[in-house]
Amino acid sequence: MTIAVTGASGFIGRRLVEKLGPDARAVSLRGNLDAVAGADAVVHLAGEPVAQRWTKEVREKIRSSRVEGTRRLVDAMRANPPRVLVSASAVGYYGSRGDETLTETFRPADGFLADVCQEWEREAHKAEEFGVRVVCLRNGLVLGHGGGLEKMLLPFKLGIGGKIGDGRQWTSWIHLEDNVGLIEFALSSSLKGPVNATAPNPVTNEEFTRELAAALHRPAIFPVPKFALRLLYGDMAQIVYASQRVIPEAALRAGYEFRFPSLKSALLEILR
Repeated sequence: MTIAVTGASGFIGRRLVEKLGPDARAVSLRGNLDAVAGADAVVHLAGEPVAQRWTKEVREKIRSSRVEGTRRLVDAMRANPPRVLVSASAVGYYGSRGDETLTETFRPADGFLADVCQEWEREAHKAEEFGVRVVCLRNGLVLGHGGGLEKMLLPFKLGIGGKIGDGRQWTSWIHLEDNVGLIEFALSSSLKGPVNATAPNPVTNEEFTRELAAALHRPAIFPVPKFALRLLYGDMAQIVYASQRVIPEAALRAGYEFRFPSLKSALLEILR
């Protein structure tokens, strides 16, 4: 089975290509997309990083890298389509929803990230017009060696980490191994449509802070006020303190078994 992968040099893509071995074929959206032709499956992970200050230029890069990039990729498939396209999306689709328990059937929110996710998924689903099974993985916070977790570690290691605001907002997370595992599961199963790529046990920010501090054997007593994040990151700060209690209902119903269903087990494995 030949699998074309965009974003193969990224945090998730590197681990996926490593696991797929010789079956994987890296594809750059900036170059010639001929490598997509004849592939049995396509995994689409490419996109401008979201975790940066959102200037007007950065917003356009975030949107175009996902929406226009996916459009180009799908167009390249038309002549010789794969059996399945697994395309990344994000839980930003749901916006900040307080204590609501969110499954794949919930409506999207309004706002920049939610709009990008809707357009992104819409472009991916156009591959269904020529018989491709399409899966859109709505990724939560992916935890592993590197990625977002690495940026959190320093203040905690220094003993100055803490919850954000009151800590009541929900964090939907997933271990990198389960994220890659879900991609492999989506390739080989009959899954289609939106799939929440999150662990089955989301936690509040206060719980996340407590578990991370415990795994590092450090205190966590210095709360981070929301206004400070806003000053530092501008509008991008909203993704840091958004509340998203997302449940992977589609994956669980299809029979995927999570290796790391609890945050404690995930952090202990990563930080051991």
